[in-house]
Amino acid sequence: MAQIAVATPRPPLWATSRRLGGQFRRGSTLPILAILAALVVVWFAGAVWLNAPRTIEGFERAELDWTARDLVAATWSMDRPVLPTPAQVFADLWENTVERSVTSRRSLVFHAWVTFSSTVLGFLLGSALGVLIASGMVHVRTLDRSLMPWVIASQAVPILAIAPMIVVVLGNLGLTGVVPKAIISAYLSFFPVTIGMVKGLRSPDPLQLDLMRTYSADRRQTFRMLRWPASVDFLFPSLKVAIALALVGAIVGELPTGAQAGLGARLLTGSYFGQTVQLWSALVMCALLAMVCILLVSLAERLVHAARGGRP
Repeated sequence: MAQIAVATPRPPLWATSRRLGGQFRRGSTLPILAILAALVVVWFAGAVWLNAPRTIEGFERAELDWTARDLVAATWSMDRPVLPTPAQVFADLWENTVERSVTSRRSLVFHAWVTFSSTVLGFLLGSALGVLIASGMVHVRTLDRSLMPWVIASQAVPILAIAPMIVVVLGNLGLTGVVPKAIISAYLSFFPVTIGMVKGLRSPDPLQLDLMRTYSADRRQTFRMLRWPASVDFLFPSLKVAIALALVGAIVGELPTGAQAGLGARLLTGSYFGQTVQLWSALVMCALLAMVCILLVSLAERLVHAARGGRP
């Protein structure tokens, strides 16, 4: 006997929208948007507060009658404000990213790529150095006792004091361009990788180490089959911190070099010439670049976990 297919009734539109609204409220999107909206409101209010003295002085010099509405409108449209509004910042950001060619030296994409290149190179150097130092400290007790205090002490020296010295020394050796900035980035980024990997390589349980000895595994086999897989969960959180510090190092490294390209050079130019809108748009671009860098590390983390049989 033939079966009659019964169509499942489609839920009404109001029920679907109510369900999606509930998921939206329970997730993290709504709190993030609420905080973002509050920051924008505070930003606009701060622009009025900081720009008002100069605006009032201009009104009085021109002997104009003005109202509070005129004051707010003027503080939000100054050419060189003390604090630009979000609208001014994002208008400049749009102009210098979308409306300009990426090969133009006035494009923020061009400057971001220069900084990104130094960041990635320094991040790779710092990460490799951190893994090597951690591996040595885990296997050699003398290195653990001698290197760890110096690793910690290296981060007590301000990077603003070290960066010019690194640039001058490497410049006398004929190393200019990306290399000095990458060295500064590596100096900042190796520390979290070293600390995270030391913790990760020592994370296996003593019973697991005893089991490897029972199987007559040497140090190399124990490292490859036990210590390294156990350290992966510690490695990627350290890499996320390291790449953010590498970006800071690349930007700081562009300041004493007199570089003509890079977000650090863009920040320096805006500071010299009082272009606060350009300064803030470069700062926003730095934040966006940091987000991209961390997302790339997160993507690599998901791919590694998927390759190891975990849930991507």
